[in-house]
Amino acid sequence: MTEEIIIAGFGGQGVLSMGKILAYSAVMQNKEVSWMPSYGPEMRGGTANVTVIISDEKISSPIVNQYDTAIILNQQSMDKFEKTVKSGGLLIYDGNGITRHPERKDINIYRVDAVDEAAKMGLTKVFNMIVLGGFLKIKPIVSSEYIRKGLEKSLPARHHNLIPENEKAIERGKEMGIENFYDMIADEEVGTDPDSVVEFLTKVGHPALSMDPMF
Repeated sequence: MTEEIIIAGFGGQGVLSMGKILAYSAVMQNKEVSWMPSYGPEMRGGTANVTVIISDEKISSPIVNQYDTAIILNQQSMDKFEKTVKSGGLLIYDGNGITRHPERKDINIYRVDAVDEAAKMGLTKVFNMIVLGGFLKIKPIVSSEYIRKGLEKSLPARHHNLIPENEKAIERGKEMGIENFYDMIADEEVGTDPDSVVEFLTKVGHPALSMDPMF
């Protein structure tokens, strides 16, 4: 098993820390791991991304151009990295602030409204952990028992009091109803006629009603 992941968004959204927690959790599970961050000169508010590779085998290079999974937290990152997901791969994104939703038909696309859910929970600072939980629900490449170990290793000791909040957010992300948009339509045999799609989404109250046209 080898999973090549790009996590991307604004500085200050917890992009790098999400990658670090995922990476340390995998290390605790005796996986081979690489963690390679990239960010602009103005960390908070600038763009940031991190490449995480988790594997059962030695990793030959931390630099990749295509990814098994893209975790996207802002529009700029959607525009840049949607095209880098391998055919058949996964794109998971938070819908907050997204004006152009993903358009590809050859990848699996999931939306998790983590910012909204974090606000409801009163845990706005750890919305990124809800996204991480959603990812681990879809691809459980790291066992739950190692997540706490990853949090303990990646967070400074002075912030260990925040570990329960992070764990709660991760678990909430796993519990949320995260559905594959295209699978949902296919299961109902809606077809691709725009009017039929809108009628179906209205019936189920799906959040994709707020999306730009996808067909």
